[in-house]
Order: sequence, then structure tokens, then C-alpha cells
Amino acid sequence: MRALLGIAGVLPFALVAFINAFTDLGHKIIIQNTVFKVYDGDVQIVLTAIVNALVLLPYILVFSPAGFLSDRFAKHAIMRYSALFAVVITLGITFCYYQGWFFSAFLLTFVLALQSAIYAPAKYGYIKELVGEANISAGNALVQATTTVAILSGIIFYSFLFEAKLDGSEATKEEILRTVAPLGWLLVLSSVAEWLLALRLPNKMREKTSREFKLKRYIRGAYLFKNIKIIKRKKEIFDAILALSLFWSISQVVLAIFGEYAKSKLGVTNALAVQGVMALAGVGIVIGSLMASAFSKYYIQTGLSPLGALGIAVIVFAVPSCTSMGTLAVLFLLFGVCAGFLMVPLNSLIQYLSPHVHLGTVLAGNNFVQNIFMFCFLILTSVFAYFGTDATILFYFMGAVGMWLFWVLFKRYSVMGFWAFFELTVSFRYRFHHHGLEHIQGKEAALLLGNHVSWLDWLLLQIPLAKRIRFMMDKNIYKWRFFHPVLKKGEVIPISSKASKEGFLEAIKRLQEGNVVAIFPEGQIARSGELGKFYKGYELIASRYNGEIVPFFIGGMEGSLFARYKTKRPWHVRRDVHLYFGEPLGIDTPAEELKGVIQKMKERYESEKNREAK
Repeated sequence: MRALLGIAGVLPFALVAFINAFTDLGHKIIIQNTVFKVYDGDVQIVLTAIVNALVLLPYILVFSPAGFLSDRFAKHAIMRYSALFAVVITLGITFCYYQGWFFSAFLLTFVLALQSAIYAPAKYGYIKELVGEANISAGNALVQATTTVAILSGIIFYSFLFEAKLDGSEATKEEILRTVAPLGWLLVLSSVAEWLLALRLPNKMREKTSREFKLKRYIRGAYLFKNIKIIKRKKEIFDAILALSLFWSISQVVLAIFGEYAKSKLGVTNALAVQGVMALAGVGIVIGSLMASAFSKYYIQTGLSPLGALGIAVIVFAVPSCTSMGTLAVLFLLFGVCAGFLMVPLNSLIQYLSPHVHLGTVLAGNNFVQNIFMFCFLILTSVFAYFGTDATILFYFMGAVGMWLFWVLFKRYSVMGFWAFFELTVSFRYRFHHHGLEHIQGKEAALLLGNHVSWLDWLLLQIPLAKRIRFMMDKNIYKWRFFHPVLKKGEVIPISSKASKEGFLEAIKRLQEGNVVAIFPEGQIARSGELGKFYKGYELIASRYNGEIVPFFIGGMEGSLFARYKTKRPWHVRRDVHLYFGEPLGIDTPAEELKGVIQKMKERYESEKNREAK
């Protein structure tokens, strides 16, 4: 993340994203807290849902214009003009506060959101232009974390000032607005700061286009149908958009009903306390986004998304059974972490797979579909509230939607989810360092051969590679009842000492199909710190496959919990594990020569380890 901030323009861009979200959220919080103070029960839920709907509607209405502007003009310029427009809007909002015009200020929520709806596709499209495809996950994590910190800060900051301004004598919404009116100047100052920072954004537009926007086609809906076709062109992009839409729908409903739930079920009437608990979801999103970025260091780790969806579903189911605000605070924090796991990979994937020429349209379409979903869910929430449906039932309903979201993502990313789960689990005890990745990354096919130190060696090899490795494994282990379905799904190649030829023929076939195959020539996990005998079975591959061997050496797992021999080590200290990929060798390299190459890699590791110890 530090290297990312070193890229010219990244810091002002992050600050622009922060202030934009901070300002939008500030006005929304003032309106929502006013509703919280004046109204109760069903009316409170309905009005809160309407506030959220006013934020969503612009993203639906300006889908085509926002996408067109982002594809037609330089994205940094769109952000500049949007920021300037926000200055004008916040001045109008402040005027309404001083006049006590609640419904005028209420409706200006829509206008402020309109500015954000035009700004959003340019913001997310600018990430890819500014940091490049190699840093796209880190860029999305930075923007997601920055935006979430802004939302968190806005909730706490404006709720605190809102409560501090009131003296308890205000009986109507008009009186409340007049009392808190000075807060409007903070919105104005924030918008001015955003505009000044936007002036520092560099132009990253690759090429100019000569597209024209025709109002008649927009009114007829021609652009809408065309743009929907564009976002549906790649199924993986559209599926990611639908998954994000379901997630945001769940979040919107949970946030809309939690205030009434806390007030009626737990007797909490302090707006700051309620907003503070919900704000912890923002803290969680920051943590989850940064973790997702770390796990996407080498490629977009889509496997985190089903794990995040499962966590969200379980947490939403658990909320109604909690009677303590402290426990709810922890649940909202975990909800945010899971949300970060889900959002960062899917947003990165959408940007990565979208062609540059249609990037703005796809991102505007992402907003369009998400807000259609959220709008429909909020209408459903309002209808349920109108007919007196208990908030507990709505929580369970959203939990069921969360389980459906998990199932959708699990079907697509089950294999990646398996790897992500294990990588996440072992990262608490191990810190992985990969060297020589240039020798293996990007290869269509390769045979990986190296030492076998522990039961986790397969995971160490896979972590830095986007392409799934086809491992060769002892047939007896492959047949274990519990592991067999998973190993089969991962296309593991079983091999038996009595019938090894069949296994090697399958390995040859996989290599010819362009896959990466890994074999541990020692045939078993080492029982000491020395390299064992390298068996020659892999040499059968040379006659049928004209490729290359990439040797590897794993250091640091010896003596660990997953090794065959143990060494004492403080339980709280994370173990540093190093994986070295060597320069490619000819496919006909004999076993003894291969062992010699890996022995030199081992000596290099031990030398570096001793140097660090000194």
C-alpha cells in the first residue's frame, strides 16, 4: 500500500474520494438523525427508507449519461466539475437548514446524490487508469478503505455534533434543523476542499473519442438497452454486478431497520450510540479491504467473495438474537470485514475484465443495477413496515438472501474459495515470501519440481500463482473419503508406486493442455532438514512433452507443526517461510542434476537466513 501511495496523483485522488463520501454522508446523517428524533415505529422506518431511496434514484436515472461522460471525457475533469457542483448544492442545503425547511433539505439529498452518481463511474474507472492493472486490487482496496473511513468519520463526526447542538427543547423537525444549521457550513467547506484537491488530479486519459450523446435516444430508452447489452456481454462481469447488488441490498435494509430495532427492542434512544454501532461496520470494511488487498497481492483473489458472503449471512441471522449493544458492535465490525472480502475482489474483477472503451459504461451499469436492487429492497422494507412487520423478521429475511448470495458465489468460485480459506487460515501462523516469480508467472504450462517439507507445501506453491496447479498425489491419500471430493474438484492427479505410468501419462496430458503440474520427486515429506532421494519417475514425461521444468525450494517449514519433525518455537511468533523458484531447466534434466540445482537453492536460503540472524 505504501508503494501505491508513491504513484503520482494517488494521494489527492484518495482524499477526493474521502471528502466526497464524507460530505454526502454528513447531510444524510443530519436528515436521518432528525427523522430518528421526531418519528417512531413504522413512520421512522418508511422515512429512513425514503432517504436512502433518494440517494439511490440518481444512480438509476443517470446510468446512460454518467457512463457516456466517463467514456467520452477525461475522468479527472468529470471529478473536478462534480466537486464544483457539490459546492453549489451544499450552499443550498445550508440555506434550507437555517430556514428550517426540512422537506426542501430532504429533497436536496436527491440532488447531492445526483452529483455523486455522475462522479462515481469516473472515480472507479480512474483507478484502473491511475494505478494500472497490476495494482488494481490494491487500488480498489485503497478507495474502498478511504471511502469507508469517510463514511465512518462522517457518521461519528456529524452524529456527535448533531447531539451536541441540541439542548432537548426542540420539539419539531424545523426547530431541530435551525439548531443544527451551522453544520451546513462544514458541508460547504468540505466541498470546496474536494474541488481544490480535484484540480491536482493528473490526466490519465489514453485516447479521446468523438461520441455524441443524443437526448432523444436517451428519452426513448435506446441508450439504456444498448448499455445493458454491454454489461451483460461478459457473463463473469454481470454475475459480479448481481452479487454486489445483492450485498448492497442486504446492507441497505439492515441499516434502514437497525435504528428502529435498537429503539423498540433495546430501548436505545441516543442517535450517536445507534450510528456508532453501525459505523463499526465501516471499521470492519477498512480491515476487510486491506486484508483482501494483501491476499490479492499476486492476482485478484475471487475466492474471498464466497467466504465474505457466508460471513455476512451468518451475522445477519445472529443480530436479532443479541440484546447487548456491545455484542452488536462486534457483529457489525465482523459484518464489515466480510463485506471487504466480498467487495474488493468483485469490484477489481469488473474493472479488470471491462474493455477500456466501455469501462465508464460498465461501471455506470454496475451502479445502475446495484441501485435498482437496493431501491426495490427498500420499497419492500417500507411495505413490510407499513403493514407492521417486525424488524426481527426482516433480519431473518435478509439472512436468507445472504445465504442465496453465498450459494451463487460458491458455485462460481468454489475452487478459489477453497484456496482462499486455507491461505487465510494459515496466514495467522505463517508469513510467506516468494522469490523468483518471474520464472513461473505467466507461463502457459510448466512442470514444477522441488523439495517436500510439510503438509502445506501445495498451498505455498499455489499462493502466488493465478493459474491453478495440478498436483500429483499418492493414490492412497487421494482416496481418503473426506478429502476425495475436494481433491477431485481440484483435478489432483493420483499416482501409485505399483502403477505410476498411468499417473505420469495423465500428467503429460495436463501439460499438453497448457496446465501447470507439480510433483515432489522425493515422494514423501522429508524426515530431516536434508534433501532426500529424488526419484526418476518424472523423467518419463520428457519423451511426450516438449516443455520445461521450473525447480523450486521451500525453506522455513522444517520443524513446523505440519512437518514430519518438530522444533520448539514460541507459539505467538509467526514463522517466516520462503519459496524460491529457479531458472527454467530442460524437460530432460535428470534427477541427480535437478537435486543439485535445488541443493544450491537450499544453500542460498540458509546463507541468507544466517546473514539475517547476525
